[in-house]
Amino acid sequence: MQPEVPPWVPDDVVTLAVPAFIVLVILEMLVVRLFRRGAYDAKDSAASLLMGFGSTIAGVLTGGLYVVSAFWVYDNHRVFDIGWTWWGLLLCFLAEDFAYYVFHRISHERRIWWASHVVHHSSQHYNLSTALRQTWTGNLALSFITKLPLFWLGFPPAMVFFFTGVSLVYQFWIHTETIGRMGPLEWVLNTPSHHRVHHATNPRYLDANYAGVLIIWDRIFNTFVPETEEEKPRYGIVANLGTFNPLRIALHEWIAIARDLRDAQKPWHWVGYLFGPPGWTPDGSRDTSQSLKAKWKADQVAAE
Repeated sequence: MQPEVPPWVPDDVVTLAVPAFIVLVILEMLVVRLFRRGAYDAKDSAASLLMGFGSTIAGVLTGGLYVVSAFWVYDNHRVFDIGWTWWGLLLCFLAEDFAYYVFHRISHERRIWWASHVVHHSSQHYNLSTALRQTWTGNLALSFITKLPLFWLGFPPAMVFFFTGVSLVYQFWIHTETIGRMGPLEWVLNTPSHHRVHHATNPRYLDANYAGVLIIWDRIFNTFVPETEEEKPRYGIVANLGTFNPLRIALHEWIAIARDLRDAQKPWHWVGYLFGPPGWTPDGSRDTSQSLKAKWKADQVAAE
């Protein structure tokens, strides 16, 4: 049984923040229009809003998978009893943020989880509406598995859910081109500059800056790449969709996986298509992030 949740903890942090999201999107639109910092496209933003709405509905329909799993692990297998103390809150914040880093990195490095996460990267624009472009299939793909060790350790589910909401709210505002570098904060926090790199398709920037709130995990595990003045980020995915159809945005990579599995020649090809990096093929005929970065580095050396 969970310890009693303090009265100051809201049931849903993200829902409470929705009015602020709307106000900030409108303000950013005005800033973009007045100062030409960043860009908005009506069809692209509408698609992002539809994806966000669909993600909310999908969360209601499939979120029980995560909740039931969380309580089952906590009620039956927890190692410690961590209460709502100051040190428990601090440890939970750090543990949840690290679990997010692991989830986020896996979602880029393993195709079965990329199939859900690619939705968030499918916009060729980078603004606050892009933050709302979320997956419909994350819970079905069990993308919450990196959070389960937190319940095993003994963090109450409500505490973990609270910090997950805090992280999501925090990450909303960093989806913008209107804010530049933020001085010393760049060393510790995930900032708009760091997250622009994460959304970029430039080979220099691929698969970097997986942070949620704290950029320290990327610095520790050597996945940090700074934004440079000489190379402006290009947004989207390596093979952009060219459509604003929400169903195609939500399902295109799952459909591509199904086609690859259908055409697989050997059983071990299934493992590669599901758990290899995005772009993996038995013969190496498609580009992966690793091959694109390798080509870019080779070109850099040749140009010197």
